[in-house]
Amino acid sequence: MPELKRLTPEDAPAVLAFEVANRAYFAAAVNDRGDEYFDQFAHRYSALLAEQDAGVCAFHVLATEDGAVLGRFNLYDLENGTAELGYRVAQHAAGRGVATATVLELCELAATRHGLHTLRAAASHENVASQRVLTKAGFVATGPADPAHLGGKPGTWYQAALQDVIGRRRDRP
Repeated sequence: MPELKRLTPEDAPAVLAFEVANRAYFAAAVNDRGDEYFDQFAHRYSALLAEQDAGVCAFHVLATEDGAVLGRFNLYDLENGTAELGYRVAQHAAGRGVATATVLELCELAATRHGLHTLRAAASHENVASQRVLTKAGFVATGPADPAHLGGKPGTWYQAALQDVIGRRRDRP
C-alpha cells in the first residue's frame, strides 16, 4: 500500500529516479524542467529540504513499500493559513485515482499538521487530467492563472476550503 510521507534526505535517489523515468510524460503536460534541473539535482534537492525545514513549504512523496516514488505532492508558500498545491504522478499510476486520493489526503494533512484552511492550485488548460483531479477533490475554479506561473501556458486557478474537502473525504466510502 503506497504511503504519503514527508520528503527526507534519504528519498533523493528515488525522487531522482522518478523524475528521470517520467520526464517525457511530464513534459507533455507541463514545461520540461530542462537538463540543468537534473545536472543540479543534488543542490536543488538540498534547497527544497532547507525550505521545508524553514516551514515555508512542505514536500511529500507517495512511495511504495520498497521506496519507489509514485508521485510528489507539495505545499508551497505556507502563509496566513493558505498554501499553493502542486503534484505530479508517475505515468504508470496515472488514471487510477491515485492523484485524487492523495490530494485529498494531503488536504487533511495541510489542515491538521500545518494549520492551513485554504489551498490554491493552478492547472493549464491543456492539463485536463489535473483539472479533473482538482475538481474531484473539491477545488473550484476561481479565475485565470498568469501564464508565467504555468510555464507560459494559459490556465485556471482552483481553490478549496479545507474543511469542505476534509468533509468530502470522510464521506467517501
